[in-house]
Formats: sequence, C-alpha cells, structure tokens
Amino acid sequence: MKANLVEAVQDGLRIALREDPDCLVLGEDVGRNGGVFRATDGLQQEFGDQRVLDTPLAESSIAGVGLGLAAAGMHPVCEIQFAGFLYITMNQIGSQVARLRMRTGGGLKAQMVIRAPYGGNVRTPDLHSDSFEALYAHTPGIKVVLPATAYAAKGLLLAAIEDPDPVLFLEPMRIYRGFREEIPEGRYTVPLGQARVAREGTDVTIVAYGAEVSTALEAAEALQMEHIEAEVIDLQTVAPLDAETVIGSVRKTGRAVVVHEAARPVGVGAEVVARIQEEAFYSLEAPVERVTGWPTPYPFVQAEGLYVPSMARIAAAVRRTLSA
Repeated sequence: MKANLVEAVQDGLRIALREDPDCLVLGEDVGRNGGVFRATDGLQQEFGDQRVLDTPLAESSIAGVGLGLAAAGMHPVCEIQFAGFLYITMNQIGSQVARLRMRTGGGLKAQMVIRAPYGGNVRTPDLHSDSFEALYAHTPGIKVVLPATAYAAKGLLLAAIEDPDPVLFLEPMRIYRGFREEIPEGRYTVPLGQARVAREGTDVTIVAYGAEVSTALEAAEALQMEHIEAEVIDLQTVAPLDAETVIGSVRKTGRAVVVHEAARPVGVGAEVVARIQEEAFYSLEAPVERVTGWPTPYPFVQAEGLYVPSMARIAAAVRRTLSA
C-alpha cells in the first residue's frame, strides 16, 4: 500500500487498536474530529468512544490520565496536538511517567506512548513549530522517537506501543503529507534505538532525524554533482541514541555534519558530537560541523525559512569539513 507519513501513523494506530484490546487512544479532538491533522480520522467510528476518547483541553491531564491507565495495565496512546504544548505536561512526564517503572521496582509499568507533531517551516502560530526533543532525551526513563519516513512512522509506532517503557513519539508535521511511499500492509515493527543508513557514502557523514533527513538527502544529491559522496544517517530514535551506527560511519568517512532544526545550544547534536569525539576522534580529518536552528525562540512566519536548516546550509557545512 502507498501512504504518506500521517496515513502510516493512522494505519499503525488502527492495527494496534484492532489487535491489542488494552490499547486505547485519547487526546483533544482525536475522536469525533479525527485529530487536528486527521491522524485518528475514522478510528472512533470503528472502535467506539471507549477506545478512542476525546479529552478536555488540558494537556497535563491527558498525560496524567494516560499514566494512570498504563499503571492499571492498559496501553494508552496519548495525543498532544503540538509538541510546544508538551511544556504543560513536563511535571507528569519528568516526575511521574519516566520514573514509575524504576520507582516501583518494576511492579508498575508506564507502557504508554505520547504522540505530538513537531517542527517548523509550515507557517504556524507561536508554540506550534518548536523542537524540544532534547528536553525529553535528557529525561532518564523515557524513549524519544522521531520518524523520517512513512515506513518508519508505522513500524516505530507499533514498536513504541509494545515497548514496556514510555515513549515520546514526535512526528515531523512538515512532511506529514510531503511524499507517499510503499509500506507493507498489516503489522510490522522497526526497532527502537536503531539508526538507519539512509544513503551510502564515503566522503562525509551527515547525521539527521525527522524532517531534516529529507533535506540532508537533497543536499547529498546536490553534492554528488561536485563529486562529493555523503553518507546520510537517520537516527530515528534520539533516546536511546544509536551511537554505534554513527561512529561506524564516521570512522569510514573521517568527517561529520550533524543536522537538527532545534536550537543549537545543548541540543541532540551536541550529544552526537560528544560521542563522535569520544569514540572516533582519531578517525576525524576535520572538526565536526553542526547545522541547526538558532538560539532564539522559534520566529514568526516571515523569518522561519532562515531558522530551519536548509539544503544550502547543509551543503556549505559539508564543504567546510572537506576544505579543513
């Protein structure tokens, strides 16, 4: 079947609801309206309002109710309409969701998924385009997943729902409907904590995740015209981080560029650079470059094209590593 990313998410949710009687979906407008991006369209009609529940406009209660359901043995999938609204849930996520399994010595599990669209360059209002994945990657006890393709979105989501630990599942809304690709029908999973080599190359490693994987691949194709062969690594999961795949690539190419649209300071890219320095320092031929958002709040629509990493910025960083 052919699907875009949001359709793949919907198909994954449908399969989980159909096959797992303990799975349920809850969030603002997920039922009657099918979600703000229609990721849950038709699910309430198919599974009823006891399995697909509309909640009040209160993100902290969505996360809190989800945790209670998980502690009782259910497998909830909570939708937060935009990742910027996750700030309100940080007390629940940081002090309760991420700690429950360890706090109870495994007696209780927080087997739950929190879904939220994230990322910019889609002309949204304030607090709708932010990338806060590093906040949660820095919170021990929660896994953080960011798919870059429809295939990965469905497979990672099903794996996240099955995982005994809580998973923050961030969906790049810029590519929700950006392309369609062939994905298998029925159940399949993509392992959490495992990066993929999106493109083979020998001259430089570009590490990215989410929507920036597509931008990195476009940059790699353009650089090929300059006889530069870039390898592109799609992290897929930033907590836990698959450093082994990244290190193996950097040891081969000797150069690296790390890309994310979140602000630069203390971002996921900083952790990737640190791991490269610790484990592949003697393979490096040049300093590692970072191409990121800027250390400012996400800008208004007139300036967001300057904020989000572009193909030109990635290509320029690659050229700097090769000329160093």
